Amino acid sequence: MNYTCGGANLWADLSLSGGAFCPAGSYCPSTTKIQRCEKGFYCRQGSTKPSKCFQLVSCDAASSTQHIQSYGIMLIVALAAILLLVYNCSDQVMYIREKRKMKTRQKVVRQIQEQFNAAERWKSAVDAAKRIGRNLSRHHSKAFSEAQGTRRNYELHPKFNTTVEDTDGSRRPHHDPSYQSHNYEEDLYRPVEVPPIAAGGESSSTKKHVFAQTKSQIFRYAYREIEKEKALQNKPPSWDAVVHLGQELQGQKRRRIEIQFKDLCMYLKGSGKKILSNVTGKLSPGRVTAVMGPSGAGKTTFLNALAGKAYSSTTTGEILINGRADPIRYYKKIIGFVPQDDIVHGNLTVEENLWFSARYRLSLNMSKADQVLVVERIIDALGLESIRSSMVGTVEKRGISGGQRKRVNVGLEMVMEPSLLILDEPTSGLDSTSSQLVLKALRREALVGVNVGVVLHQPSYSLFRLFDDVMFLAKGGRTVYLGPVDEVESYFSSMGIVIPERINPPDHIMDVLEGVCKPESNPTFDPKILPVKWIQYNDFSMPPDLRGIAASISQSSVEMGSRSENTESSTSMKARKSFIQEFWQEFTSLLEVRWDDITNTFTRLEDLSGRRTPGAWRQFKMIFMRVALQRFREARLQTQDYLILLLCGACLGLITPSKDSSLSSNNYTYVIIALSLLCMVSALRTFSIDKLQYWRESASGINRVAYFLAKDTVDHFNTVIKPVVFMSMFYFFNNPRSSFVENYVVTIALIYCVTGIAYIFAITFDSGPAQLWSVFLPIIFTLIATKRDLPGFLSYLQYLIYARWALEAYVIANARKYNGVWLITRCEILYGAGYDLNHWALCLSVLFIMGFLARCISLLCLMICNRKRQQ
Repeated sequence: MNYTCGGANLWADLSLSGGAFCPAGSYCPSTTKIQRCEKGFYCRQGSTKPSKCFQLVSCDAASSTQHIQSYGIMLIVALAAILLLVYNCSDQVMYIREKRKMKTRQKVVRQIQEQFNAAERWKSAVDAAKRIGRNLSRHHSKAFSEAQGTRRNYELHPKFNTTVEDTDGSRRPHHDPSYQSHNYEEDLYRPVEVPPIAAGGESSSTKKHVFAQTKSQIFRYAYREIEKEKALQNKPPSWDAVVHLGQELQGQKRRRIEIQFKDLCMYLKGSGKKILSNVTGKLSPGRVTAVMGPSGAGKTTFLNALAGKAYSSTTTGEILINGRADPIRYYKKIIGFVPQDDIVHGNLTVEENLWFSARYRLSLNMSKADQVLVVERIIDALGLESIRSSMVGTVEKRGISGGQRKRVNVGLEMVMEPSLLILDEPTSGLDSTSSQLVLKALRREALVGVNVGVVLHQPSYSLFRLFDDVMFLAKGGRTVYLGPVDEVESYFSSMGIVIPERINPPDHIMDVLEGVCKPESNPTFDPKILPVKWIQYNDFSMPPDLRGIAASISQSSVEMGSRSENTESSTSMKARKSFIQEFWQEFTSLLEVRWDDITNTFTRLEDLSGRRTPGAWRQFKMIFMRVALQRFREARLQTQDYLILLLCGACLGLITPSKDSSLSSNNYTYVIIALSLLCMVSALRTFSIDKLQYWRESASGINRVAYFLAKDTVDHFNTVIKPVVFMSMFYFFNNPRSSFVENYVVTIALIYCVTGIAYIFAITFDSGPAQLWSVFLPIIFTLIATKRDLPGFLSYLQYLIYARWALEAYVIANARKYNGVWLITRCEILYGAGYDLNHWALCLSVLFIMGFLARCISLLCLMICNRKRQQ
């Protein structure tokens, strides 16, 4: 007996032995007896006994199958109603949630403001009482002194002394009741006395003994501290106010980072073009430095070089961090970099964007109350309070304005309390008021020791005066000036460039650097001499390419400099490389970049930041909650996916009837193609939509493994639900012999596998090519999987294709339900396709293993691809 195929020792071909089967609508209890199927039962071809129909299903006499489409119709109506409810109500649910949070916050803010107003009123009353008491004291003292003769005799009798020395040197009545009253101001500034709920270290920006227990207490503490800071900043200038403000800021001091650079040069890889030339100087902590210059001067390139983000370029010269030649990447936990593009999560609110950035980048020892204080302080400083609960918005769904989005982009780096903050055009697209807000917030960061570097284009004079230092770069990446803002005009005046009256100094200097205008005293002025003048002014070593201009300056002629440049250009023309040389250089530079990506991925960097941030498990939980929230916000998009699956399942179930002659393999072929296409295309959104956000977060220190696992874990919801949605339609409209559970399990394995493959496309390619691959691959793989007698290696290639194992699992699950005389026929069908009845568990295992391997490859691609952007 051949038990490998159900116990049959004879294989038969259905097309040649159809008479051996009992006809559909009848059953054959023996080889010589045929009975008609009764009402309420159905009999498939080859049945040996009738099968009872499901409840609510009407089966007429001689029915060959039960019509369970009614179940499918009920399910599609129920599922469609649920999906439509989610589609229409998801936004309302989130709106109610945000509204409740906003009410709680507004209540706390109102209470704190009322307390501060009461404290101010009480303070005003106390000051008035002090003044009245001092006046009365002086009046009575004078009258009493006149009565006794001299003031000295009066002071020799203590029992008549009704005044005491006040702390400010004035005298007040000893029995003045206004000085024995309760001090509301001290109560207001007293720390919140609530028991701690968790162990944690102190914040560098708040008091060490402050803990909070509930949301209201946390917000009360945060807003109280913010109101205290505002009150100190708004006090009239006095020594006490300065001392008090200094004490507050002293507790918020950051680790100091000073960057020194000497003869810093940068060359494009491949072409070798020089884009930064011999830049020397330093950026000091506690100062805000503006980097300005005409377009193409290398402003962004310069700051990228300092931040370690100089992609596709070679850097020479020295960059010292606090006097040490350490790579800047060693300090990335305390370095903030604001890119020119506003890279934020559009499907999160302003507060959620800032809060997530703070949670995974602030110190692990910081309590939650202190983290809330940091976020609330930045929201207040950047003027984001009115839009804190507003969605940032995406291309498809409009959110906040462009200027507000720019401020959120800046806030993402400020909430992590950096020691070095580099910003690339943070005021572009902002009005003057918003620009002032951003610059004042940056100046406050500088007060606590942050080293701030900003790229700017033509700021207003009031904005320009907010900077401590300024750096002007000429075309070619050459330094023209680097020093205090107060000395800019005097320096350029010494160079013969006098700022005209009523002209913004930075605008005029930029026009001179561009060559648009020339000094009135020197109509033949050439701006190319300014870098040479700066080098001579500071006694720096003269670069070889500027020695000709320097010599021409000594001869009071720029013509020689022009000739030298023409000579250089002609030399470069002679040195022009052939096409093959350029191609080879580009190819070798690309290989060098890729090799650097691989080595940097698996090289553990030394951490000199001194900050301990949340580990992989904590970050996994944070990212999981964020992604889950984003998926809920995308409920409408998910609903559309499910509705398409519903329609697809119903259509395939109706137009592809089950055929016993092939064990329904033709039906499942279409199922595999449809599920692969729909699930792969939808899975592309997991990593392709927020790829820019991932690069920014990875550069700031996010754990890439935790990021990948969190996103994949959230997507397992779709892996489990999508088979239910699809099979609820396909199964009840197609009515195969296999059970619903068996079809569901195979579909889960299939979706798990194709989702992992889609991750590879989403991470490796741009959105357009990734979609093409997601459409092309399922069709080709399924065609290869269904092809028999493939030549050569293609026959072995079938075993590496997921569609082959999925189709075998579906067919085996269906073949198991054939019994009776079918035992001698199903073997021929299975054998002809190369399937084995006992390999159902093996097929599922292979699909899950392929899905797991695809995810491993995806994670590797996530860590290696575009590695430079993740640094």
